[in-house]
Amino acid sequence: MKASSSDLLITALAPAIWGSTYIATTQFLPPGYPLTVAVLRALPAGLLLLLFVRRLPWGIWWLRVSILGTLNISFFLSLLFVSAYRLPGGIAATIGAVQPLMVVLLARLLLGNPIRFLSVLAALAGLSGVALLVMTPNAALDPLGIAAGLAGAACMALGTVLSRRWQPPVSPLAFTAWQLTVGGVFLLPVALYLEPALPPVTTMNILGFAWLSLIGAALTYMLWFRGIARLDSAVVSSLTLLSPMVAMLLGWIFLHQTLSAIQIAGAALVIIAIEFNRRAQLRRP
Repeated sequence: MKASSSDLLITALAPAIWGSTYIATTQFLPPGYPLTVAVLRALPAGLLLLLFVRRLPWGIWWLRVSILGTLNISFFLSLLFVSAYRLPGGIAATIGAVQPLMVVLLARLLLGNPIRFLSVLAALAGLSGVALLVMTPNAALDPLGIAAGLAGAACMALGTVLSRRWQPPVSPLAFTAWQLTVGGVFLLPVALYLEPALPPVTTMNILGFAWLSLIGAALTYMLWFRGIARLDSAVVSSLTLLSPMVAMLLGWIFLHQTLSAIQIAGAALVIIAIEFNRRAQLRRP
């Protein structure tokens, strides 16, 4: 299937919006509640979409949606926060950038897609670009944080490929509602057990939760799963490299963080990597 420019741009909106997660979390939400924030990001959005579509999975789709919701939502968000809390942001983002390379390999194993040199080159270029964007020379390494980051990237990569393989005969809106609801339900008891209750919420907290849930989950995951259905898995996965780039730009604009020539070069390399992946797909026989 060949990608149209509109499909690519629409899908790219999802990881671009995900790039706002850091600034929304740090500036609008109470600190120290990663699992609770993950639940409040996924479950209300899933239930709201479920009320709108009014359709539940059936038969084998209960099992498939449970697997996808666990991989794409429960495991990914949990491991992402563990990695983010135990590693500097640069290290965590760089580890997460191995996901496009994982998708290339998993798509070969599960979908039978050929491994193209251009796709591998694009994945390595994207990894290098993210490293230039966010890495610092004195960044500390934590083994558990690194393991969580790699496991989170693997979960999202596997979830992306399986979402491509398992396409239910429903709208992307219903597919999104199922996964967000299942992922949020599975995360809820873990958050209740491991984290204390939230403090009294402020207006700023409510705005932050609304942004992460309605825009950062309901809208973005619908666009994401729509893109998975229409685009090559490697192309979709490469778009996740936009998240750290957008996070860097938002930090520069709103938090007055510095923006160096090396970071600009990293952003350019990320764009090149996405274009390489798009061209690799166009060459598919």
